[in-house]
Amino acid sequence: MQFFDTHAHIGLIYEDPIEQLRVIQKAKLAGVTRIVSINNSLHDFKKVYPNIKSIPGVYHAVGVAPVEVMNPGKDWIKTIEEGLKLPNVIAVGECGLDYYKQFGDKRMQTELFITQLEIAKKYDKPVIIHSREAGKDVFDILKERIPPAGAILHCYGEDAAYAKKCLEAGLNVYFSFAGNLTYRNARNLHETVLNVPVDRMLIETESPFMVPAEFRERKRAMPEYLPSTARFLSEMLEMDLEELSKILWTNSCKIFRLPE
Repeated sequence: MQFFDTHAHIGLIYEDPIEQLRVIQKAKLAGVTRIVSINNSLHDFKKVYPNIKSIPGVYHAVGVAPVEVMNPGKDWIKTIEEGLKLPNVIAVGECGLDYYKQFGDKRMQTELFITQLEIAKKYDKPVIIHSREAGKDVFDILKERIPPAGAILHCYGEDAAYAKKCLEAGLNVYFSFAGNLTYRNARNLHETVLNVPVDRMLIETESPFMVPAEFRERKRAMPEYLPSTARFLSEMLEMDLEELSKILWTNSCKIFRLPE
């Protein structure tokens, strides 16, 4: 079996370049043979990308998260566009809306988000979306502006009704579940996985956050923990793990336009 971690903050797990390489090697030993490296800021992208850009199976997204809305960086639009031309940079993100904490204001966040959706459309790339306590606004924006290459609602945190609304609206969206799926109190996520088509599901670690329940004593989530989330998902769906892993692999390759 092989697994695809669609969202891992390699640079937040460890700043040390050697440790970053070790994280990826350990993941491969655990069967996680593809990883999308995510950064919240362009500053971090410029640090992490050069270190791991040549590792087979490691891909990258480039974008500005809501947390950086007050300081996206000089010429940030140009920087994203240049980043999308680099080898193995396959998506825009993460970007989106976060109303949980006060990152700028809603108008600033919305402008930052919409601009990145337009960049994704221009370069025909999927977009990786961060949404926290902002589901309605994210949906309304996507309904009008989702790029043709599609979108991933990463570390999905809404409920089954929201997922159903997205699908009924005809949005080309995938729902990516992280380690918090394995938590007993994550009833909204459990209900969602039982009501979403399996061909729209992805899994991720959201490393170093969202440590799966099996590894709750650990301080950081790691890409090597991804099979734990996959096993939990297979048990919920009453599917054979190998069968599910193939479907998740296919889904991940499809949204990121990679060969299987």
